[in-house]
Amino acid sequence: QVQLKESGGGLVQTGGSLRLSCAASGRTFSNMALGWFRQAPGKEREFVATINWNGGSTYYADSVKGRFTISRDNAKNTVYLQMNSLKPEDTAAYYCAAVNSLSVKLRLADYDAWGQGTQVTVSS
Repeated sequence: QVQLKESGGGLVQTGGSLRLSCAASGRTFSNMALGWFRQAPGKEREFVATINWNGGSTYYADSVKGRFTISRDNAKNTVYLQMNSLKPEDTAAYYCAAVNSLSVKLRLADYDAWGQGTQVTVSS
C-alpha cells in the first residue's frame, strides 16, 4: 500500500497563496490517480482536484477552477496543489488520496489510500 503525507498548510489572508505538497512512499504504482479533497468543520469532505500520475490529465471542482493548479513531480513521488486567490470559504483540512487507476477519479469512494491532512485557514 502507498503511504501519503501532506504538508504546506498554514494561515493566510484573503487573496494570498499557498502550495500544498503530498509525498508518496511505499508501494506506488505507475498508473495512479492522485486527488486532493478538503473538509471544513461541520461539512462533508469534498473533491478539489485530481491528476493522473503518468499522463498528467487533470480535473478540477468548479469552485477552484482558475485559482488552483494540481501538478506532480514523478522523480520526487510528490503531488502539489498550488492555491492562489484564496478565499475564506477555502478554509478546511486538505487531504491527498491515491488509487491505482488509468484515469482521474472524482469520488471519495474511488480512493483507497489517504494522508492525514494539513490545515489551511484563510482569514478576513
